[in-house]
Amino acid sequence: MEKEQAGSKVYLRIIYVVSLLIPLVVTFLIFFPAKFGAGSWVKTLPTVHALINSLTVVTLIAALVAIKKGNIAVHRSFMFASLFMGVLFLVSYILYHSNVSSVKFGDLNHDGMVDEIELAKAGTSRVIYLVILASHILLSILVVPFVLFAFYFALTGQITRHRKIVKYTYPVWMYVSITGVVVYFLIKPYYI
Repeated sequence: MEKEQAGSKVYLRIIYVVSLLIPLVVTFLIFFPAKFGAGSWVKTLPTVHALINSLTVVTLIAALVAIKKGNIAVHRSFMFASLFMGVLFLVSYILYHSNVSSVKFGDLNHDGMVDEIELAKAGTSRVIYLVILASHILLSILVVPFVLFAFYFALTGQITRHRKIVKYTYPVWMYVSITGVVVYFLIKPYYI
């Protein structure tokens, strides 16, 4: 029993550390891109991110359908696929932001600034974009520990706790995945 509790504490600490490190690393790289010189191919990664987010939506829906039908094995497979997509997205996102400066919505001349003329041309679409982006970013940070706890509870047989947490985690994860695609299509015209 003591070994089991000690093991649980280790996993819980890992969840907390990972949940804290991810937003810190991403934030640092956005404000201080490292420019590792990965090449111009890195600029194609936002399209890959949209594809990964789209596939995550599909795997999350498939997992929900599977569990509603009582097929735990298929549900588990699709949830691991969703988690894999999340990890793949994160690695790709870090690679992108460690090599490319952030694109600003409305920056038509690609100088890294949105001047008065560009701001006027963007109009209310910029506000809509920023609201969607802000909710996407905030919820993507908040959902990480809950996703990890949901997996932990499922893998350790704590199904009641798993069910309670996924009632809130699943729709947030779905929202983050969908808005990731929406954000991509909204800002796509401003990529070089």
